[in-house]
Amino acid sequence: MDASTRAALSHALHPTTLLTAHNLRRSVRVAAAPQPLPHLTTSRSSRTSRKSSQSMLPESPQSPGIAAVAGKKKRASRSRASSPPPQAVVSDQFPAAAEETGISADAHAAAATAGAAAIVEQMYEEVDGHMVPARMLTFTIVGASGDLARKKIFPALFALYYEGCLPKRFQIFGYARSKMDDAQLRELISTTLTCRIDKSDDCGDKMDYFLERCFYHSGQYDSEDSFAGLDKRMKELEAGYIADRMYYLAIPPNVFVPAARSVSLAATSQTGYTRVIVEKPFGRDSESSAQLTQQLGQHFTEDQIYRIDHYLGKELVENLLVLRFSNLVFEPLWSRQYIRNVQIIFSEDFGTEGRGGYFDHYGIIRDIMQNHLLQILTLFAMEPPVSLSADDIINEKVKVLRSMRQVKLEDAVVAQYKGHVSKSGCKYEGYTDDPTVPDNSITPTFAAAAMFIDNARWDGVPFLMKAGKALHDLRCEIRVQFRHVPGNLYQHNMFGVDVDLCTNELVIRLQPNEAIYLKINNKVPGLDFRLDRSRLNLRYIDRYQHELPDAYERLLLDAMEGDKRLFIRSDELEAAWNIFTPLLQDLEKKHLAPELYPYGSRGPIGAHYLAAKHNVRWGDLS
Repeated sequence: MDASTRAALSHALHPTTLLTAHNLRRSVRVAAAPQPLPHLTTSRSSRTSRKSSQSMLPESPQSPGIAAVAGKKKRASRSRASSPPPQAVVSDQFPAAAEETGISADAHAAAATAGAAAIVEQMYEEVDGHMVPARMLTFTIVGASGDLARKKIFPALFALYYEGCLPKRFQIFGYARSKMDDAQLRELISTTLTCRIDKSDDCGDKMDYFLERCFYHSGQYDSEDSFAGLDKRMKELEAGYIADRMYYLAIPPNVFVPAARSVSLAATSQTGYTRVIVEKPFGRDSESSAQLTQQLGQHFTEDQIYRIDHYLGKELVENLLVLRFSNLVFEPLWSRQYIRNVQIIFSEDFGTEGRGGYFDHYGIIRDIMQNHLLQILTLFAMEPPVSLSADDIINEKVKVLRSMRQVKLEDAVVAQYKGHVSKSGCKYEGYTDDPTVPDNSITPTFAAAAMFIDNARWDGVPFLMKAGKALHDLRCEIRVQFRHVPGNLYQHNMFGVDVDLCTNELVIRLQPNEAIYLKINNKVPGLDFRLDRSRLNLRYIDRYQHELPDAYERLLLDAMEGDKRLFIRSDELEAAWNIFTPLLQDLEKKHLAPELYPYGSRGPIGAHYLAAKHNVRWGDLS
């Protein structure tokens, strides 16, 4: 760097010059647009930009906050009168440069001021009328070579970038044990990135820019040195910015803690926040879950840990609270007085298909029921929260979990799918036919349970939950069956239709083909008197034309904004495991063989007996 460049850079970074450049930029802006600048913080309900400056504030005490910067501004304004004018400062600093280049000090001042404005534009941003150091987000996916990262996380991050929801300054690192370079990572993930169907403008250019911001670092998950190398590369790109860092642990549970330890020791941000997203499963029972929580807590605070359950990011799950608390017609009916039973149903029309080794270690109860379906149940059954803050919502969910009875063996059914040959001659393999599954495995691929909440709102109402693989269709839905009409005039009408069996039913279909519909009894038009069961139907594909965001998009964006409403708190996790742990221990202790059901069927017979025991008919079979 020559002397004139050094002098210009020194002047450009001088506080007085920065202040002058800032004032120049403000003057131009005000002349062009006399309206006052809006506050940069946006609420979560405004999905247009969703860039919350408040959530980007660092959580660590080392980082300067807005208040601190504002204080510096006040001190600067008090000393401004005694400071020499910018021109004098420039003249004092650049005599040598002027002599070497033949350019006057005034010209150097003008160039330096213009350079300072560019630096201010790049390195500073305006918040509440004050210039504060700009922030950069570094998002690291630990386990970047795996299917979850490639198929879900990278596409979700690209979708957020495409929608303008990522911060202006960001970089994405992939970290895994596989040997790759930046170009190979970009090639790996490029095939999974897609643009919105209804928003395909500049798709190629945006994809190219996004891929340019993706980097790769190879290392061991338990190696502090490997993460120190990652930290060094991050700092090279973060230089001059407040660095916010997020780590997504898309890795097997047995290396959660070693990876978290390495991050905490070698790769946390010293200027911004550091957050860690942990993917399920969060243990196998109450004891292992508590141990995992305690070990993670040695390296990160609860505020830094985001336990992700992607079902909480689904559109219809997030809409549950809106449906309940913003529609007067529903909330008065949401109790044991009007609701006869609630069914939460999950079914897949395919088997383990190569994931048998992982699945056999956990089973359907741990994989689906203890987390996905139980989270849906708590949102459905919770009391109105004091506010929509994360803590207030989670507090109500925890109250539901603590009010629930532990699931006992007599209130549960477990089963496993077996091989089957369809009428068309197509052969389907059974669970134990999977080469990654032991031949003598008794891990359930189907489970159903009757659950009860012992509180004033839900006392005596059965919540029936079932989940299974290799069933007849693909669905996840909530079915609310209301009580019979007292003194129903049409209970046994002259046409022999038993309307009492056709009670009103509210169905909230989470996937596929998202919808909310209400089943009602209605007279068929005509001169005769016939009754029919009809639907008042809200199908999202008909009502809303744009493509629904993936659950991971919503959850990753919430994590960036520091919004934990759709993430799982440690006490919530503990309460959830307390409900299912006794059942899981009984199944393993007694080595109960699961009931068998054919691949592609409607499930085991035992599930129907369980429902009948509580005077319930499964709604998905009617």
